[in-house]
Amino acid sequence: MVTRQDRILEAVVQRGKAEVSALADELGVSQVTIRKDLDALELRRLIRRERGQAVLVSLDDPAGRIAYHHANKKLIAQAVTATIGDGQTVMIEAGSCCALLAEEITRTRRGTTIVTNSAFIAERVRRHPGAHIVLLGGDYQADSQVLVGPMTSQCVDNFLVDRLFIGTDGYTDRLGFTGRDQMRAAAVQAMAHRAERVEILTESEKFGRHGPVPLLAADQVAAVWTDAAITGDFVEALTAAGVTVNKVKEER
Repeated sequence: MVTRQDRILEAVVQRGKAEVSALADELGVSQVTIRKDLDALELRRLIRRERGQAVLVSLDDPAGRIAYHHANKKLIAQAVTATIGDGQTVMIEAGSCCALLAEEITRTRRGTTIVTNSAFIAERVRRHPGAHIVLLGGDYQADSQVLVGPMTSQCVDNFLVDRLFIGTDGYTDRLGFTGRDQMRAAAVQAMAHRAERVEILTESEKFGRHGPVPLLAADQVAAVWTDAAITGDFVEALTAAGVTVNKVKEER
């Protein structure tokens, strides 16, 4: 269920900032109610209050990215988890869908090992009974809580896994999958070399967009997990490149 606070957060994510008066008009509630919601979101460190408006803390903040379209992301994570058995070792990069995947795995599976470069994931799942996390070393990016750089690549070389799960900031047929950060993209590329299969978890709205940094070509990806709103032209192009497209439908 999408809550009013979810809708507020989505508005702030889309615009970078949102005025209290505009949010009240859009959601049909009083400005007092909006301010209370913003107080709650600020306590969760998802937004920052400024005079008369809310501002996103950081586009790279993983907590804020998870909250955006949370319901769809959770369904995607659950669908992927259903394909993972107890006792397997998987590699998971630091996307928001991927963080929810790690949570689902550690909550519902036993003896499964997750190799990740995300300190956020390691912290988020550490209390779950099935949590067995190998955290890769490297240079620490404070906003995204991701470890990157040459040391990360060296650590990755110690592993061979069947499946690597990653996120993406965009996809076009011409450019393939793209990201926003050069160091994170390099870490993903190093991880991809140590996996039999690369699988992307992302919302359908990322298709047709692109980030400034190349990530992976379509033919380097085995599968995409996304919501049912992905359009047929992208499904056709990805399928032609050998990518299995898994459309996760919202339960009614």
